[in-house]
Amino acid sequence: MRARLKFVDQQEIVPKLKEKFGYRNIMQVPQLEKVVINMGLGEAVQNPK
Repeated sequence: MRARLKFVDQQEIVPKLKEKFGYRNIMQVPQLEKVVINMGLGEAVQNPK
């Protein structure tokens, strides 16, 4: 999953950000550092079925 997200970021998102905000250098574009997925377990902890 990491490779796919990185590919999409480099091929699609970075060029669009460069165009939208007028960045001249690719290093000026903000980069993804970490993706966090949060999942609540509320009822699952109380009812193990």
